[in-house]
Amino acid sequence: MQDRLLTLSKRPAPVRLGYFIFILLLLWLPIAAPIYLLVRDANLVSIITMVLLYLEFIFLLRLWGKNVYHQPQIFHHYGLEFTRRNGVELLCGLGMGLINIFILFGIQGLLGWLVWQQPQVFFWKIILEGFIVSLGVGFAEELLFRGWLLDELQRDYSKSVALGIDATAFAALHFVKPLAAIIHTLPQFPALVLLGLTQVWGKRWRRGRLGLPMGLHGGLVWGYYIINVGGLVQHSGQVPDWVTGVNNNPLQGVMGVLFMSVLALWMRGQNLKHPV
Repeated sequence: MQDRLLTLSKRPAPVRLGYFIFILLLLWLPIAAPIYLLVRDANLVSIITMVLLYLEFIFLLRLWGKNVYHQPQIFHHYGLEFTRRNGVELLCGLGMGLINIFILFGIQGLLGWLVWQQPQVFFWKIILEGFIVSLGVGFAEELLFRGWLLDELQRDYSKSVALGIDATAFAALHFVKPLAAIIHTLPQFPALVLLGLTQVWGKRWRRGRLGLPMGLHGGLVWGYYIINVGGLVQHSGQVPDWVTGVNNNPLQGVMGVLFMSVLALWMRGQNLKHPV
């Protein structure tokens, strides 16, 4: 068994990724299938099954690192360090993402493209909910894409190739949904690719630590959650929604793509100044 696992570590990245995903689904489906059959609330089913899938993902990562790569501290290798420095970088990223979202909407407000409104619900509740959601999304997606996936790619490919594949996969996997929903949300694909590039450059700038990309990702989610769920803005209609964002999603508009382009270029510049 150990010999087979050692052989697996030397197989090409697509093969290793395929094996990992196959094992993960093999562990998940016997638990998830009864939930889909017995629970009628679709939202509850989605939440329970996705939480179970991610918990099994973390469990499998530990076994994968220890038995395939002989790295018992695989999370540390991915950049998930429980240190003061990583914590500070997470908070800095959180603030950076939050501020940038409000800058984006603030510019549109100054241009008269939207009008700020009083919150429609209890505001502090929205802030707290958004904070919890943002930390969860930032942790989950960054450990998956900038931790496990990026590491597997960098074991086989150059940094630039791994960067491109990771960012594209990050964007593409946000479209694992029905065809109608894919078509409806397709305009956000370029912005998601740019966000993927930004996050890889951010990790490399911080010497492989995940604190900054987790925080930045979370901050962007937090800011948008506060504005969207809180009902803080109303678009004026002075410009088409493909400029400000289709379905009120800034990533589905020209302004969102420009915003992410600036953020990506800035992060790339920081990475070039402090190469790993």
